[in-house]
Amino acid sequence: MQFHDREQAGRELGEHLRILQEKGTLPDPVVLALPRGGVAVAREVARALEAPLDVLVVRKIGAPFQEEYGIGAVAGDDPPLYDKRALDRLGLSEESLAEVVERERAELRRREERYRQGRPAPQLRGRTVILVDDGLATGSTARAALRAVRREAPERVILAVPVASPRGADSMREEADEVVCLYRPGSFMAVGEWYEDFAQLTDDDVLDALHGGR
Repeated sequence: MQFHDREQAGRELGEHLRILQEKGTLPDPVVLALPRGGVAVAREVARALEAPLDVLVVRKIGAPFQEEYGIGAVAGDDPPLYDKRALDRLGLSEESLAEVVERERAELRRREERYRQGRPAPQLRGRTVILVDDGLATGSTARAALRAVRREAPERVILAVPVASPRGADSMREEADEVVCLYRPGSFMAVGEWYEDFAQLTDDDVLDALHGGR
């Protein structure tokens, strides 16, 4: 199975979630996207549920020698959340990654300022929060995001992705009340391989989606 693009994946994911909504399991929903890639998926989900759309900016902490290999993540002003096994396997310490963390935190703040443009973050207390990304590999960014959401005291937290590695999806069950995933291929290398069009999004793309979502 391969999605044509994020929009198609979002429509299919949104339809699946709409069925749950009709059963009454998603009261007072708010959709939070992990930018940038998750925004295009989340926009379609928000449309299907007729729910407000916003973003939760989380930055992946990549290995110094290979930035795409996630070994942790940071959300807001929270302490970095690391994959301890990955650190041990690569012979890295939290102290050795301090410079990487500060760089990612600075980019996180830049994006939050750009995307929010003075708007306050949405109130999550007592609501059903649907956290959306375009896929789930190791789950480092999703885990940091879910824990940040939990601190806002929502009624339910759902992680929704079109595609995920089986291991990544299973590891999220202890973090989310429910994991909704359309496809869990046994052989999983990267999220992008499950999309025909996996073009990188820009900050302007994110802003367009947010304005349309509201």
